[in-house]
Amino acid sequence: MPVSRRDFLLSAFSGAAAALLAPETPALIGGEPKYRHDPLLLELERRSCLFFFEQADPKTGLVKDRARHTGPDSHTVSSIAATGFGLSALCIAHANGFLNREDALNRTRATLEFLASRMPHQHGFFYHFVDMHTAERAFNSEISSIDTALLLLGVLHAREHFDRADIRQLAGDIYERVDWSWMLNDGETLDHGYKPETGFLKSRWDSYSELMGMYLLAIGSPSHPIPASSWSAWKRPVYEYGDLRYISAQAPLFIHQSTHAWIDFRHRRDSFANYFQNSTTATLAHKRFCLSLRDQYPWYSNELWGITASDSEHGYVVWGGPPVMGPIDGTIVPCAAGGSLVFMPEDCRLVLQTIFDRYPQAWTRYGFVDAFRPKDQWYDPEIIGIDQGILLLMAENLRTGGVWKSFMRNSMIRQALKAAGFRRD
Repeated sequence: MPVSRRDFLLSAFSGAAAALLAPETPALIGGEPKYRHDPLLLELERRSCLFFFEQADPKTGLVKDRARHTGPDSHTVSSIAATGFGLSALCIAHANGFLNREDALNRTRATLEFLASRMPHQHGFFYHFVDMHTAERAFNSEISSIDTALLLLGVLHAREHFDRADIRQLAGDIYERVDWSWMLNDGETLDHGYKPETGFLKSRWDSYSELMGMYLLAIGSPSHPIPASSWSAWKRPVYEYGDLRYISAQAPLFIHQSTHAWIDFRHRRDSFANYFQNSTTATLAHKRFCLSLRDQYPWYSNELWGITASDSEHGYVVWGGPPVMGPIDGTIVPCAAGGSLVFMPEDCRLVLQTIFDRYPQAWTRYGFVDAFRPKDQWYDPEIIGIDQGILLLMAENLRTGGVWKSFMRNSMIRQALKAAGFRRD
């Protein structure tokens, strides 16, 4: 597949992480053969891994929530969700020869040791935002159930990828400490979180969203499981867009992506849906929605589309559709199409190639900017960890199936899928 700009390669990891792309890539299993050696996706992955390596504290392993891709960066706040993606990034960097095994293991071990022994927690759940150096609570944030779950997905990925006794022990300790029954808060569905000052939050994870991975972690817990019936307790509203019908929510596209980055739902269904096909349909609906806006934003096209929660010229915005959500202004968010690479490979890969070819300022040391607006040549000066993470993991799954292959070795996840009623589709 063509890569048009000649300034493509970046001398990335230096010093202890000096190994770049090996002359011959490791044997690749799974994924789409057409994309296994795709140069743009490979370089995107390498630069994304560089973000997660450089923008983490080497002692704690905590990854910045956001960081500038050029110039000095003063951010010190980490998100635990970005740290979960960061652990998976270390696995991907090792699997592809971007980082040697010793350096990948050392960073992984340091992260897990900090999470297991020094990171403040409540019943095993972590604060959403913390200082990356000290783990001190930031922004008066909540003890977050969903962000803890995203962290745990990365923790369990690292456990299976490296498959060493010390890594397995640390990862198991972190996962098994989480008291999911406490987060049920006397209900059938999990609570959004907890604040020491005020108690449990008023909202629950009671309707379709990015919640599936969290529920499977909770049902499969070997120490503090919740009933399998909780899988059926959350609602699954059906949305229609033209001739398309799919389970969704009034929320951005990322809700159809995040769990699929780790859990392989292909060829599986429960009594409600095949969720992989559901996300494929949701991505198609989103593409058609973007194309319906061409009269307002003529740069939207078959080759350039995608809006999901991201930065904007005026700050962070939760936007997307269908239906219309947020102050849409023609901004393009690369991780919208990039996070759906496994669902619509050709359509989504074309968007990334178009951005790379036509908008050189959207390509940075760490891969694509978080967002940009072609009309006035605005390019986000910062990278957001969770957005870069979904791009990275989905690119790796499309090329090799590598994240799925490692993560699905977790017996608790396979047992949880069975308990939730999943069967071959």
